[in-house]
Amino acid sequence: MPALPKAELHLHIEGTLEPELAFALAERNGIELPYAGTEDLRKAYLFADLQSFLDLYYELMAVLRTAEDFTELADAYLARAAAQGVRHAEIFFDPQAHTARGVPIGTVVEGLAHALDRAEERHGVSTQLIMCFLRDQSADSAMATLDAAKPYLHHISGVGLDSAEAGHPPAGFREVYAAAESLGLRKVAHAGEEGPPEYIWEALDILGVERVDHGLRAMEDPALVERLVRDRIPLTVCPLSNVRLRAVDTLEDHPLRAMMDAGLLVTVNSDDPAYFGGYIGDTFHAVREALGLDREQMRQLARNSFAASFLEHDEPRRRRYLDAVDAYEFGGS
Repeated sequence: MPALPKAELHLHIEGTLEPELAFALAERNGIELPYAGTEDLRKAYLFADLQSFLDLYYELMAVLRTAEDFTELADAYLARAAAQGVRHAEIFFDPQAHTARGVPIGTVVEGLAHALDRAEERHGVSTQLIMCFLRDQSADSAMATLDAAKPYLHHISGVGLDSAEAGHPPAGFREVYAAAESLGLRKVAHAGEEGPPEYIWEALDILGVERVDHGLRAMEDPALVERLVRDRIPLTVCPLSNVRLRAVDTLEDHPLRAMMDAGLLVTVNSDDPAYFGGYIGDTFHAVREALGLDREQMRQLARNSFAASFLEHDEPRRRRYLDAVDAYEFGGS
């Protein structure tokens, strides 16, 4: 039966690089990967923490060289996402990780845009593109990246902040976010996955974010939970990622249900699905089984995803997506 309609709001396109595509692109671009084959590479997908994941994540990006590579990467994600019910995707990319390797930002953006511009026709998925700054690099580097992106802003809807969180508070990027806002860009940031609740406060009050990516550790601060509920600030939670990166011990221990019970506008996403064991439909199924969520709770998560999306410019589209969620009939028990 068709999958529950949903939006995906926390998805790193580089994190959709499956081993098979990595090897295909490596061969095409004359790059030798230090793995015997796809199964050998999959064995490397066991992570002790966020940094151990990032080490492999950045290593494999070496295969992405041309606009065609980025188009192929995005097309592969969109096909998988559509099959799992995604109707709208707001997709992150990390330009600094590519420009540092000598790949021009225009190559990255135009390659991704070529796939995204055809996404509705080919896959039935509307899309937006969000440019993330690497928080473990300097704010000056982020500002230079924003400046370099200016010729391509017609393809870009917003900015985000990602990479290693611990020791890299959001406040350091105040001026970059102010500049992004002056350019009409939407604002999100990773906060409260490894970092403390204070990072979420900073993201809200200093960066002025409209959506918090992850936000798990908000549950440690009742005043913060109250603020997030009152202001209807969405949280883009990634349960499979949280388990793989040891933010929570097991999926059964995940605070998603408690977050929903607290009245938070929480959404479920796949983050870096090639590395973390599943795309968004897989994630929905896994949390339903692990946390015992009922059909209406699953429907609420799907509704939240569209409510939290940046579709203010097209409210009729958002309404159609929400109507599809309301009309969805779950099969089985």
